[in-house]
Amino acid sequence: MLKIYNTMTREKEVFVPLTEGQVKMYVCGPTVYNYIHIGNARSTVAFDTVRRYFEFRGYQVQFVSNFTDVDDKIIQAAKELNITAPDVADRFIEAFYTDVTALGVEKATKNPRVMENMPDIIEFIQVLIDKGYAYESDGDVYYRTRKFKNYGKLSDQSIDELEIGASNRLEKIENERKEDPVDFALWKSAKADEISWESPWGAGRPGWHIECSVLATKYLGDTIDIHGGGQDLTFPHHENEIAQSEAKTGHPFANYWMHNGFVTMDEEKMSKSLGNFVLVHELIKQVDPQVLRFFMATTHYRRPISYNEATISEAKNNLNKVQMAASNLHYRLSDATIELPTDQDYFQQLAEFKQTFITEMDDDFNAANGITVIYELAKVMNIYSEQAEVSKAVIEAMLGLFKELLQVFGINLENQAELLDENIEQLLSERTTARAEKNFARSDEIRDLLKAEGIIIDDTPQGTRWRRE
Repeated sequence: MLKIYNTMTREKEVFVPLTEGQVKMYVCGPTVYNYIHIGNARSTVAFDTVRRYFEFRGYQVQFVSNFTDVDDKIIQAAKELNITAPDVADRFIEAFYTDVTALGVEKATKNPRVMENMPDIIEFIQVLIDKGYAYESDGDVYYRTRKFKNYGKLSDQSIDELEIGASNRLEKIENERKEDPVDFALWKSAKADEISWESPWGAGRPGWHIECSVLATKYLGDTIDIHGGGQDLTFPHHENEIAQSEAKTGHPFANYWMHNGFVTMDEEKMSKSLGNFVLVHELIKQVDPQVLRFFMATTHYRRPISYNEATISEAKNNLNKVQMAASNLHYRLSDATIELPTDQDYFQQLAEFKQTFITEMDDDFNAANGITVIYELAKVMNIYSEQAEVSKAVIEAMLGLFKELLQVFGINLENQAELLDENIEQLLSERTTARAEKNFARSDEIRDLLKAEGIIIDDTPQGTRWRRE
């Protein structure tokens, strides 16, 4: 029975989809004015892992994640780069796909862009005005926050507390345009030389919050199963989405709210505003993307993760152990018997491993416990690979389950199946001959040559195996 921690209720709830066997899921995407940092990637990987687990459990997932492609930061980047705002967005959307693909992220069912959905945004705002939930003021449009009952329920804040914060935060001019300091912008009037669109209230562009309400309901319906994003989006972004969407449709916006934890550096949240970020675009040139994926995907999505040299090294070592377990077992296929009398015992054990994995992951996608099950399976595989007699049927079943479970975390064992070049193949063959002729000096020399090429040799009772360092 799959349970999800719902930010709205602050407790784990049994997942009951709107439509049996299907999941409608919306996750807030990036503002595309720069390359994503590892903190952005953490959210992308976390919800890709959630999606993969739903698919592993047999659900059909409609996964929508937006691109914010018009924003103050994008306009500023356009000025600095001396190109248009759409050109900035195009550049960094392409970079986003490159980076997350390297991290093993499945492409969303739909990645809608704000600029491509402007008529829908304008129409949505007009409905809110017609219903009395919004008003125009000097070309801007604001949402009447106090009119929406239970505003603040997601972030567990009162409207009075929010008013104090808003009054201190806003500029005098903006306060004068608003009926109430807690009201927020749905539409911003155009400034000179900035990208804009015509609307019933004059030229301008959308506020940040409105886009996700429009895109989620347009592509997934008035009510969706799951809405996800980083913890920092709970307020005000997701709070405002709820107010906008439910005022417009009259229906609950999302049945489950999920928020992932931050990535920290030196115990401080990673962000571009703090200047303590690491760009994925640069990082994947230095660190194996599968290691980065493993680092992020195998921690429970709600927990913060600390990015540093030690944690990356630990992830690399753990991934290597997993890969070696598969490599060791795959090696034994060459001398495996078709089947053995003990096969059924192992098949039963594998079924138990799979069920344990499901039990752990059904508990709010508990990746830390889920990967522990995989580590235990790896131990069994290593022990089996050392046996004098092994069964091809068991090896294939073990490898099949191993790959299936690792796919939930976005780890693809096929990526390690690199072909040795001709020189290394020749060295391996020559070393085998040298050992057979008891020419151990030459054998050791070849071992050193291979090590220089990043190939580690393991001599076992079942034969010589190699692995990349």
